[in-house]
Amino acid sequence: MIRMSGIYERVDLPASLEGGGGLALAASGGEAGGGSEPAPEVGGPGRRGSTVAAAEAPAPFAGVPALERLEMELLLEAIFRHYGYDFRQYAPSSLRRRLKKRLEAEGLSTFSALQDRVLHEPASMEALLRDMSVNVTGMFRDPTFFRALREKVVPMLRTYPSIRIWHAGCASGEEVYAMAILLEEEGLYERARLYATDMNSEALERARTGIFPIARMREYTTNYQQGGGTRSFSEYYTASYGAALFHARLRENVLFAQHNLATDTSFSEFNVILCRNVLIYFDKDLKARTLRLFGDSLSSLGVLCLGRRESLRFTTVEQEFEEIDPKERIYRRTGLPRAPRETGGGG
Repeated sequence: MIRMSGIYERVDLPASLEGGGGLALAASGGEAGGGSEPAPEVGGPGRRGSTVAAAEAPAPFAGVPALERLEMELLLEAIFRHYGYDFRQYAPSSLRRRLKKRLEAEGLSTFSALQDRVLHEPASMEALLRDMSVNVTGMFRDPTFFRALREKVVPMLRTYPSIRIWHAGCASGEEVYAMAILLEEEGLYERARLYATDMNSEALERARTGIFPIARMREYTTNYQQGGGTRSFSEYYTASYGAALFHARLRENVLFAQHNLATDTSFSEFNVILCRNVLIYFDKDLKARTLRLFGDSLSSLGVLCLGRRESLRFTTVEQEFEEIDPKERIYRRTGLPRAPRETGGGG
């Protein structure tokens, strides 16, 4: 059972959200408008479950010298086998750039040397995972998206007795708090449960605190107003010592937890899923797997929100959705039969 604000609710969590040192819960993927590229906690509950099949092959590194490519593939394979974190199907160009950054920071000259270090020094593995994470986010980022939510999605949510929303790749939580504020203003927060997941344990810890730099409040206030906010944004936080502490009420109906889009399975059924600017860091197979996961996790007529550089065009789930707002990448499941599963690749 999962406890949220004194209310016990049954949620069928994947293996990575059970056991393994426990799941730290609070009343809570790239360049992310509310998402981060997943990065797990070493040895923590973000590890793959025993029922999850491994990806069939490492991601290719076209144009990279053969020896360097081999070293990177062996490094990723070693991380997967030893720690259980699968980066083999991340977009190769972004992945190589992040691995290079870690290589330089460690003062090493080859990926083979980096492999030796991360396998024998957990602290180095944790540092590598931090580099793999993208936590560029903001509150009410892309205001027109939030205005579209108010105008085109909220009327549907009003018809539901209860509302379940999944923020997949929530990073440090700014988008989650923005959604809580939006639901509060629309009179829907009391009947809503928000599930905010990410593989980056440090980002999740920051999200749980509800503390953000006061210097960003002017930007967030402008975003909030342009996104259709109806109150004074300062009502939602208390300023103190250079930080803004957002009110605890905004966390009462939110559950923060680790979840790995690359390996974990569906853990509930949702009315809305937001995963904005995370898929751009995945290769074709992993993107297909993740979209299939979202399709399986949405209720009939459920809503999927992607980033502006992402689309359902030419994907295996395209026929299962209709566009609510093409520009803001907001889709709704049609209620038609789901597409047959593919047996290969990212499944």
